Amino acid sequence: MSDMITDCESLLGQSSLSGPDGRRGFLKVALGTGFAVAVLPVAAQNVIKTDSAGLVTATISVMVDGQAVPVYAAQPEGKTGLPVVLVISEIFGVHEHIADMARRFAKQGYLALAPDLFVRQGDPTKVASVADLMKGIIAKTPDAQVMTDLDAVVAWAKQNGGDTSRLGITGFCWGGRITWLYAAHNPAVKAGVAWYGRLVGEPTPLQPSNPIDIAASLKVPVLGLYGGKDTGISQESIGKMKDALAKGGNKSEFVVYPDAGHAFNADYRPSYVAADAKDGYARCLAWFKRHGVA
Repeated sequence: MSDMITDCESLLGQSSLSGPDGRRGFLKVALGTGFAVAVLPVAAQNVIKTDSAGLVTATISVMVDGQAVPVYAAQPEGKTGLPVVLVISEIFGVHEHIADMARRFAKQGYLALAPDLFVRQGDPTKVASVADLMKGIIAKTPDAQVMTDLDAVVAWAKQNGGDTSRLGITGFCWGGRITWLYAAHNPAVKAGVAWYGRLVGEPTPLQPSNPIDIAASLKVPVLGLYGGKDTGISQESIGKMKDALAKGGNKSEFVVYPDAGHAFNADYRPSYVAADAKDGYARCLAWFKRHGVA
């Protein structure tokens, strides 16, 4: 982090984050366009499209130890001193759904930042199967690298008009697990919201800890949003996580939607449950407000 620099001009609070191709700090290939190949075809009838009216959006670049990390950024136009929310993607990367989530937060007054945390390992939006994606990219992405990248994105936000004393994080699936871990890593986080993120698992050299391992020492309040019919995240594991959190006196909470499975917020997939997704998002905003992010 000592040699972390940013390649972005300080434009937050001005009229636009965007710039013509080639302008210093902006990437020619924008994040958040189209859907990941592995999830095609999408359930188009359910896809929520949040427009950019009143917002400024751009793909910025944050340099971390010589590596350019692309970040989809969205914020209200002409505003500065904004609360900051990190939006952490699923295994499919920063595709259209994640960019739309960032715009939804920006509409609520946030500087929303969705970084491409797989940039060194590959482009998950181009991988055709989930199995290949898990083996070729996800399993090769070190947690330590993710934490460092997120630290750099927070530093960028602080330098570019974000109020990082009001810092929140939310993530989906893979990003839900990262939400728990980053809340433990960075005590400056005011609150987190983890959507169906894995809680337990076998440690690996690149992913040595899981949320259950940091629960007893966690200080940041995290809201866990989970599906009662999620075959990959058992109710038993949620119970164990609750017990571990209680031992440390942590004020995290869980909401389990009994009729929802995994990825119930993913409006582009058959797993989408509109009522639960809407309720979860409302609870997310309320959680951030309750804990000093908004």
